[in-house]
Amino acid sequence: MHRLFILLAFFVPGSQAAAQSYMGAIDMATRRISEEMEMQKLPGVAVAISLKDSLIWSAGMGFADLENMVPVDPARSLFRIGSVSKTLTAAALARLYENGLLDLDAEVQTICPDFPKKNFPITVRQVGGHLSGIRHYRGMEFLSSIRYHSVASSLAIFKDDSLLFKPGSKYSYSSYGWNLLSYVIENLTQQEFLDYMLQNVFEPLQMLHTQPDYPEVITPGRVRFYQKLDQELINCPYVDNSYKWAGGGFLSSAEDLIRFGEAHLNNTFVTPETLGQFTDPQNLVDGTSTGYGIGWRSATDQFGHNWVGHSGGSVGGISMFQIYPDHQLTLVILTNTSHAQIGMLASEIANDFISSQ
Repeated sequence: MHRLFILLAFFVPGSQAAAQSYMGAIDMATRRISEEMEMQKLPGVAVAISLKDSLIWSAGMGFADLENMVPVDPARSLFRIGSVSKTLTAAALARLYENGLLDLDAEVQTICPDFPKKNFPITVRQVGGHLSGIRHYRGMEFLSSIRYHSVASSLAIFKDDSLLFKPGSKYSYSSYGWNLLSYVIENLTQQEFLDYMLQNVFEPLQMLHTQPDYPEVITPGRVRFYQKLDQELINCPYVDNSYKWAGGGFLSSAEDLIRFGEAHLNNTFVTPETLGQFTDPQNLVDGTSTGYGIGWRSATDQFGHNWVGHSGGSVGGISMFQIYPDHQLTLVILTNTSHAQIGMLASEIANDFISSQ
């Protein structure tokens, strides 16, 4: 099996001069990833780093497809990004908010009157911050193979369930809440959610490879998805992510997500004031910070660096998307396996580059 984990890497520096300045950090990051791939048996990894609106380093390591020995391409290999999809959906909500079309503190049913009333009112902001009491996955729902042909049909999974708690009193992560937010987008725009995302987020930001993960569609660049069984890699089971487009159903490449991060870092997509509405952590009614805004997590890593972004876990994909605003750095790591542990790796790589500034 060891031959499957030979490092296959190629680098796309943003500029030769910039790459020279960070060669030490690039070498260190390459070693870190190579070691983790060997130790964790990761089939493929895509990584990209930008600093001050310039792509400094982009690399594909290992294989997008083990069976056919296809190497990872950080520009075109499409990974399941899991809950990083929430941050992409948050961008659509942010544009609607900035254009005065969305009241974040509106009760959801004022926008989606056919969504059942609950024991307590719930707002868009609470749903986006996992404070609404809407439930997360149950049982085998994470492995759903059912095709939902509309956002409205996917709401049937949870819409009649009671809230888990009084909104605002607790934090409880819910991908299904983002199904509801995509329905909010549809009701406000009178446009299908996926079409709206394409026309108002992906195309304007030149995210030309980002798209919904339709399993039956021939999709150039889509990686194969793996998991570990008895320390050996096997193919993941078939899933259909139409049950959660907004919260976990998109495919993307490392370089597409870098472009997304740069647009938020340099304020070319929404204003800093609007972005703050989505990245600033919300509080519970008792004043406790949740560390989560609306589709954006906010944290401090083990080196003391502040970041905003999101991680993602999918069937056959673990992802990390981080922006370090104080250092004008955006970092993306994508893998094509369910068992990868890359949170610590991501912050170590970010610190390598920050320390080189």
